[in-house]
Amino acid sequence: MTAILAGLTLSLSLSTAALAEGKTIGVSWSNFQEERWKTDEAAIKAQIEADGNKYISADAQSSASKQLTDVESLISQGANALIILAQDSSAIGPAVEKAVAEGIPVVGYDRLIENPDAFYLTFDNKEVGRLQAKAVFDVKPEGNYVFIKGSSADPNADFLFAGQMEVLKEAVDSGKVKNVGEAYTDGWLPANAQRNMEQFLTANDNKVDAVVASNDGTAGGAIAALEAQGLAGSVPVSGQDADHAALNRIALGTQTVSVWKDSRDLGKAAAQIAGKLADGSTMEEIDNVVKWADGPNGVEMNAVFLAPVPITKDNLNVVIDAGWVSKDVVCQGVKPGSTEVCG
Repeated sequence: MTAILAGLTLSLSLSTAALAEGKTIGVSWSNFQEERWKTDEAAIKAQIEADGNKYISADAQSSASKQLTDVESLISQGANALIILAQDSSAIGPAVEKAVAEGIPVVGYDRLIENPDAFYLTFDNKEVGRLQAKAVFDVKPEGNYVFIKGSSADPNADFLFAGQMEVLKEAVDSGKVKNVGEAYTDGWLPANAQRNMEQFLTANDNKVDAVVASNDGTAGGAIAALEAQGLAGSVPVSGQDADHAALNRIALGTQTVSVWKDSRDLGKAAAQIAGKLADGSTMEEIDNVVKWADGPNGVEMNAVFLAPVPITKDNLNVVIDAGWVSKDVVCQGVKPGSTEVCG
């Protein structure tokens, strides 16, 4: 009996020691208005806890200045590593420098923070842009195109646009595709995208043949503007993130494509990378790391890029089979026989 108790005492003290060695990973979110960040958070938190580490977080509520304070707060709470979804990639600079100066590794999550001391983890955003433009171009290989871009404070907006233009350059140069409207969407807010789209429709007497929108939120705003003019469904529209509402729009026929970036994979990778860096691994030791310097300032960084998947009416089953979304959600309000997946 004494031996058993001694053994229990030993195992308890060992498990307590193991818990004491767990690291605290702080996550600074730009906002929670986008449906997808909830999915990212669940994946990050699950992996952090599976690794025996502790998750703490803050929501900047779309405020670049609040995010600076949030990061300081996460540091003061004892974060051993930080994952930052930047509201403004430039404004976040001082907070990143402070963390690095205190020996706290930083993972720039899904949005570039152009600092050689920050690790960059994202999907290949130029490829996302290429996939968006290709899907729209396949449906409408000529005509008046509108570009509803992302936030000007987010470098992803320009990576996406660069990818889109790679696909469309030849058609634009030949005059087959005409750019009749192009605008950034402040804060990626759907209401701002809708307002921009309304202005482009007015300026072009509703003669818009295609919309390359950079994410599902901006696509939703653009489609609302098209709907008001009776054009939804006849004008191809792109997006990304595989938001549930967007997947339903694809089944309904008002959105053409959503480029799916399985944020469960991204979240898991972020937690694993942050954990390894907190444990003392160097950035060069992270699995699948590449050297990358395609940011606006050409700063060489260590990065990991995951591969995106375009979802159209023809392969909606992919997201359903992956457990990303239920068939009921995708097929809500869809006429029977109008799409294969909904029957």
